[in-house]
Amino acid sequence: MQKTKTHKLAVAAMLTAVAFILQFIEFSIPLMPAFVKLDISDLPALLGTFSLGPVYGVAIQLVKNLIHLPFGHSAGVGELSNFLLGAVFAFVAGIIYKRHKSRKSALIGSIVGAVAMAIISLPLNYFFIYPAFVVVYGMPLEAIIGMYQEIMGSVALVPTQDALFNCLLIFNVPFTLFKGVLDVVLCFLIYKPLSPLLHK
Repeated sequence: MQKTKTHKLAVAAMLTAVAFILQFIEFSIPLMPAFVKLDISDLPALLGTFSLGPVYGVAIQLVKNLIHLPFGHSAGVGELSNFLLGAVFAFVAGIIYKRHKSRKSALIGSIVGAVAMAIISLPLNYFFIYPAFVVVYGMPLEAIIGMYQEIMGSVALVPTQDALFNCLLIFNVPFTLFKGVLDVVLCFLIYKPLSPLLHK
């Protein structure tokens, strides 16, 4: 029993270290403002939630972001957002998989987790993250919205009259979903080869 617990902690520590490194490997993508970056640092947590359980998946997300705090430039706002969204992703996927452990259940769980993460990103960004960024960086919200408008013109006026809400709905929600689905695809590609290392 103790040996199993020690192995789980060792695997969790390894996955956390990999997730931390992956946070520094980020890319700008077309049709998104330059400050929105793509990374795959949620992938290790997804591997952890399937091999160790949903609590471990959430713990990997938490520790990854705590370690990243001294290296960040957003006064912890970016790390908090990354943790909250990543924790939803890993926990939802892990809970569904835990009820019936099969490849199909893992796929359903991870897709539902990605969708949940994308949906929650809208109110989280709207009510907290973007207003916090305005305070941290001293950049007017209008300037941030302007970055979106430069890409798609009058998109900030559709479908509602709330420019920030529209930009988040049209850009960030699909982006977050894409990011989650990318992690799912990568997870299913590498999980089996890594299985001997993740399980014991």
